[in-house]
Amino acid sequence: MAAQEFLKPSASEQFLNRAFGFLVGVGIGPSYCYLLQVRGRKTGKVYSTPVNLMEMHGKRFLVAPRGRTQWVRNAEAAGEVTLKRGSSRKSFRLRPIDSQEKLPVLKQYLDQYRSAVQRYFSVPAGSPPEAFADVAEGYPVFELIEV
Repeated sequence: MAAQEFLKPSASEQFLNRAFGFLVGVGIGPSYCYLLQVRGRKTGKVYSTPVNLMEMHGKRFLVAPRGRTQWVRNAEAAGEVTLKRGSSRKSFRLRPIDSQEKLPVLKQYLDQYRSAVQRYFSVPAGSPPEAFADVAEGYPVFELIEV
């Protein structure tokens, strides 16, 4: 399945995301899990969602395996996000990654987080970066630049 459109989570996925987000927010969970906080583009309210932060070649990346989710649209409008884990908070500017540049990022992300995200990718984990060329446009990727 290519994530050309936003794939809305089911009610049970929403519940699990909230519960997991709470745990990550207080500092419980794998070290790569953070609570992404971003200001809503319409409401101005701060929204939170758990994300997997990926590091590659000394850079930090966020990948949206569900496509153009609300957090993606809000982050694009705001231009920045905050990552929270326990009492630690860091703000980042976003640099959108273009389709060609994101191929190796998508490959590493899927290989690294396969058990959690394979269902959102039509490309199987372990595939070469070139295999993502036809679907890359459907997966927003951002490099995080600390402010």
